Amino acid sequence: MSRMPIARVGLCCLVAALSLDLSPAHAQSTLENGRKRAEAVRVPTDSIRLDGRLDDPDWQRVSPLTNFVQKQPDEGAPPTHRMDVRFVYDDVALYVGARMYSDAPLQAPMGRRDTGRQQAEHLIVSLDTYLDRRTASSFGVTAAGVRIDHFFASDDDGDDDSGFDPVWQARTTVDSEGWMAELWIPFSQLRFNDRSPQVWGLNVQRWIPSRNEEVFWAPVPRTEERCASLFGDLHGIDGIRPTRRLELLPFISSDARVVGDRDPNDPFTSGANMAGRVGLDLKMGLGSSLTLAATVNPDFGQVEADPAVVNLSAFETFFGERRPFFVEGSQLLTGNVNNYFYSRRIGAAPPGQASGDFVDAPSTSTILGAAKLTGRLASGTSVGMLTAVTAQETAQTFTAPATFGSVRVAPWTTYGVARVQQEFGPPGSVVGLMATTVHRRLGTANPLSARLTRNALTFSGDSIVRLVDGEYEARFNAGLSYVGGDPAAIDRLQRSSARYFQRRDATYVQYDPLRTSLAGTKAGASIERRRGRHWLWDANVQIESPEFETNDLGRTSSSDGIGTGGRLQYRETVPGRWFRDYEISIGSGNGTTAAICRVDLSTGKST
Repeated sequence: MSRMPIARVGLCCLVAALSLDLSPAHAQSTLENGRKRAEAVRVPTDSIRLDGRLDDPDWQRVSPLTNFVQKQPDEGAPPTHRMDVRFVYDDVALYVGARMYSDAPLQAPMGRRDTGRQQAEHLIVSLDTYLDRRTASSFGVTAAGVRIDHFFASDDDGDDDSGFDPVWQARTTVDSEGWMAELWIPFSQLRFNDRSPQVWGLNVQRWIPSRNEEVFWAPVPRTEERCASLFGDLHGIDGIRPTRRLELLPFISSDARVVGDRDPNDPFTSGANMAGRVGLDLKMGLGSSLTLAATVNPDFGQVEADPAVVNLSAFETFFGERRPFFVEGSQLLTGNVNNYFYSRRIGAAPPGQASGDFVDAPSTSTILGAAKLTGRLASGTSVGMLTAVTAQETAQTFTAPATFGSVRVAPWTTYGVARVQQEFGPPGSVVGLMATTVHRRLGTANPLSARLTRNALTFSGDSIVRLVDGEYEARFNAGLSYVGGDPAAIDRLQRSSARYFQRRDATYVQYDPLRTSLAGTKAGASIERRRGRHWLWDANVQIESPEFETNDLGRTSSSDGIGTGGRLQYRETVPGRWFRDYEISIGSGNGTTAAICRVDLSTGKST
């Protein structure tokens, strides 16, 4: 063969290779910034049949993602079993089609939504729809078809909220080659800015429990605790806009409580004890970035009950929020310091007491109405506001032989929370301001004024600063609190288990039974090395003044304290001859507080 044909053949091969690499359908090229790139392809509406089979013709038009790598056990190595993932979309939703190959029996037990994922082989697709490199929404499914969804409010792989339950679907099928999954994620369930085209952060994860193997599309080193800032990019989505969401849900609910062996002398207990209520839920999109949710006379009868707890201490037990209205968007209201807002205060059991031979007292305070505004603006500003009103509650009493009475056990109460958070500087750096207020309609002659404060206010600020591409993180927070009311109510706070002002050794505070207000402060700071090959460390300090009090709408177990702590850790994440990984750490914590005595197990100190 002459030289000319050989040169021509080589030139043709080079041109063909370049044309393949630059093709728009190429789904996994590397961008200049080092991030992987995936492409989503538009398809006609309803052309994808969601059955978990990937046999629709449109799936074959899309180049799949195939270049996955292990995080563990062999970091950076190719997966043991192949997989490919495709993305298409129409006017309504994003579709994800995935084929996971396997030559071993699948480990995928059935379970409830968001539970048991460590025991089941699963696929998770995570989307940073704001492209802020900080927040992410994750949608996943196990090989058995159990859905997984959670929200990351910060760039921390441990800060996931499983209470995030949008409306979406997933289907799976199992065959001799492994299993397949199809995900249908409506754009109405995602929050993104109005821009064209859309570019979203993306990562895809597969977990194989039988091999303890974790695989990612965008590599996540084992030394990292970051999440969204490590994502690749999903391109190709264009021509969609945030929907003007409007949902109205009127409802009528009823209940009956049957007592088997009731006291015939109890006038408040009948055979059925019927009750009912009428209410309305509203959700509406304001512009492209904000969501207004409102409820009138809400019913939470289907919410999962709290676990049984025996509390033998002087301190309150705090349960997690389960009511959907308060769970959705809660990360925008709590911020980075979570003791300023505790939503379980709204609608809690009435604090007043009533006595008699028989008492019919309400178990919760009636929420007459509540409204919440949440969202994130294109400028990187996150907004969360909530207001609620609870009704005055009365307990009915009966004293033999025939004396009926009524006692007010809860006053009319208005609650308010507002928080704004702004991104700045390096990805993951934010600063936030927050205010809360509580007002109870208590007259001077109201017996409840001896138990409850009339007004409560807090104002706080917090900040997270990321340094050296997220290797170091510094956190700062500071806040003020104020409560005011009758002397009897303030006296209860001074003598409570949170502060014990009346104790004899408290020479730096003054117990005054005639005080009508308390004003306190709180401040804290910490710095941490979050990423490193072997060495990690952190140090923190927290200070609370004796008068600090947030229990009207937040939670405070103890105040009047100064706490310091630190930790030094050495770790090895590369598997060796004897150990897959190991870590050695030493830490110390020291605290002084007026209310409690504790033993720090790491140092043996009693404080």
